[in-house]
Amino acid sequence: MPRKLSSLAPDWWDYTTLDTEIIEEAAKLTPEKLLKLSRPGFKIVYYETLEDFYLAEALEYIQAWKQSTDDNPVGICGPIGPTEQLPLVARLVNALGLKLHSAHFWGMDEWLINNKEVPPSHPLSFEKADRELCFNRIEKKLVMPDSNLHFPKADTRAFSKTWDGIRCAVMQGGQGDIKHWAFNDPLPRKGKYKNSPPSPEEYRKLGTRGVNLHPVTIAQNARTSGGGNVTLVPTQAITVGPVETWKAEKVSIWHAGNHDNPFGQRLTAYMISKKIVDTAVPMSLLADHPNVQFNYFRKGIGTCAVEMH
Repeated sequence: MPRKLSSLAPDWWDYTTLDTEIIEEAAKLTPEKLLKLSRPGFKIVYYETLEDFYLAEALEYIQAWKQSTDDNPVGICGPIGPTEQLPLVARLVNALGLKLHSAHFWGMDEWLINNKEVPPSHPLSFEKADRELCFNRIEKKLVMPDSNLHFPKADTRAFSKTWDGIRCAVMQGGQGDIKHWAFNDPLPRKGKYKNSPPSPEEYRKLGTRGVNLHPVTIAQNARTSGGGNVTLVPTQAITVGPVETWKAEKVSIWHAGNHDNPFGQRLTAYMISKKIVDTAVPMSLLADHPNVQFNYFRKGIGTCAVEMH
């Protein structure tokens, strides 16, 4: 019997096609029960203030880059969304006098228009945001050479190769409304995936690539970055895939409460904790990664109770 259609976009897979019992169990989680979902390989951490939250996120950059040497270069892969940590990273590097000459950084994704990555001059460019909010603010005597900054391009070959010669200490990310990290969205419900989404084994084989974005992801980026103007947001992007994610020693996801909602923040933690892996919820694949940490702003967890507004 085929799975139910999505309540959001019937031509796509997403979390609304899950078994109702999973949905109900996740929605019932209180913040206290959510915290107890930690298990070996999956850790949940709470922060009581946004200042502590974003400082901790920024410190992951510092901790990764401090490990880097000429003989053993180390990098971090970081998102745009959240971005509040990026100026703090630059401030910390400058204050500590931390020389980053051997350190590396991977951008997590970039918009794709007409089969070409958008240039850094594009107002929504992720590379533009990384440079303006962080790397352009680091003192020239400390910042890494530009060749150590790796941003995904439409031709992904050069970007993908960098993951084999440099150790990625941590891959940071946020979580979107459609339960993705980076732009690892659920796939369209068509062809061989008409009646069931791809298997976890199939999805895990996906590397950096161009993707068509789920309608929910397009709407979310309009909300968070474009004042709600959906027409501003490209419908395709380039994204790091599970292949690169599994090359990262640690995956660190940051839930400030601004991107995914209270239910979504519960659902993926529940699935990862219980090792329920379903590619309709791409974030659930992290149940099989050996070192995942979910970081929550305590006041951003919210409630799944019905409230009429």
